[in-house]
Amino acid sequence: MKKEFILKSDKDTKDVGQKIGKLISSKICIYLCGSLGAGKTTFAQGLGKGLGISEDYYITSPTYNIINEYPGPLKFYHIDLYRIEEVIGLDDTGIDEIMNQENAVIAIEWPEILIKDSSYSYDLKIDFSMNEKFVRKISIISSGRRGANLLKNLLL
Repeated sequence: MKKEFILKSDKDTKDVGQKIGKLISSKICIYLCGSLGAGKTTFAQGLGKGLGISEDYYITSPTYNIINEYPGPLKFYHIDLYRIEEVIGLDDTGIDEIMNQENAVIAIEWPEILIKDSSYSYDLKIDFSMNEKFVRKISIISSGRRGANLLKNLLL
């Protein structure tokens, strides 16, 4: 299943993330794909808000930390694999332990390294793109029952 949306502002991007976050009640893995500045972290900020992450935690890009963890009703892991060049480099990140946790929401920026390895899977894959007028388009693709159910319930 696939849905596409046109988002005209960062607020629109956060709002979509928040709406998706409010629909999540159990473990889910979301791949966030797109170029630098396409809106992946902005979406993650809205997702965290929808998940009920406290306003005390400002959700930032985990480019240098690789993994940021936020407490909430469900643990929220925001992961950025931009600096990981090979699958073997994942061993040092702890991503396998995170992916095997129950009751965790995992949002992964730059997941291309995982897409190449069939042992990793996602429930939603969101492709971000922007046109020359800086209008953002997102394509949300579901994989499996959890992703399809969530996408089916997403009304914007």
